[in-house]
Amino acid sequence: MTKVLVATEKPFAPVAVKGIREAVENAGFELALLEKYTSKAELLEAVKEADAIIIRSDIIDAEVLDAAERLKIVVRAGAGYDNVDLAAASARNVCVMNTPGQNSNAVAELVFGLLVFAIRGFYNGAAGTELKGKKLGIHAYGNVGRNVARVAKGFGMEVYAYDAYCPAEAMEKDGVKPVGSADELYSACQIVSLHIPATPETKNSINFELLNKMPKGGILINTARKEVIDEAGIQKMLQERPDFKYITDIKPAIDAELAANYPGRYFSTPKKMGAQTAEANINAGIAAANQIVDFLENGNEKFRVNN
Repeated sequence: MTKVLVATEKPFAPVAVKGIREAVENAGFELALLEKYTSKAELLEAVKEADAIIIRSDIIDAEVLDAAERLKIVVRAGAGYDNVDLAAASARNVCVMNTPGQNSNAVAELVFGLLVFAIRGFYNGAAGTELKGKKLGIHAYGNVGRNVARVAKGFGMEVYAYDAYCPAEAMEKDGVKPVGSADELYSACQIVSLHIPATPETKNSINFELLNKMPKGGILINTARKEVIDEAGIQKMLQERPDFKYITDIKPAIDAELAANYPGRYFSTPKKMGAQTAEANINAGIAAANQIVDFLENGNEKFRVNN
């Protein structure tokens, strides 16, 4: 019987597992669970008989793929997929998918939770400022960026966006002003919300030179990926621009140093929290199960992310 493995060091909510089970078993497949595992050896043993795997932030590397001789598909329940070795999967003819859009509203809401916290001085009792009328730049206009724009308009913000792969017409349709480059976006906007993926091209691309173009009182919100930030550049910005704030849900390597030296201008959540809502957890898990069923039964590769 075809076996679908849910391998999650950090488990899905029980209601999500229930929905995953229904989708898998209604298709006539077997569901296996590996939750809260504490060693890679456990994962390597569990994948041996898996035809499909659903993961969250779990690492699927060449060693895991070699152990999973029957494997046909891996679905990362969420948008990011840099925890899967895409080249190794392609070499073994394994399809890798993500579940885009399922966590988008959760991440967008976190952006504004962090942003209100920042613009009100971390709730230190002093007067802050308001979001209404401020220029917000959205760096990458995908599913999350679109939701950020929707919420921003409710705050009465003036919304700009830069995305080399999104047509200007799509932004304009949403009432968003497209710009032609990252330099233009950062120069125009006091607040920038970052949503670019981690790729060889974007690694360390958010650097001092780019950030220093921001107007006085600049705030960078990062709910994307740690790897896109040039940490030395962030540190230099905080040193040289006392008006600048950096807010993130991804702890940088220099978190303790930034927190100690720049209280009131730097903040990181204890762990990555963008998708940490009950709704996003359920949506992404069930979407992953449905995509696996559709792939195994119909060959649908709509959300494939590897070659």
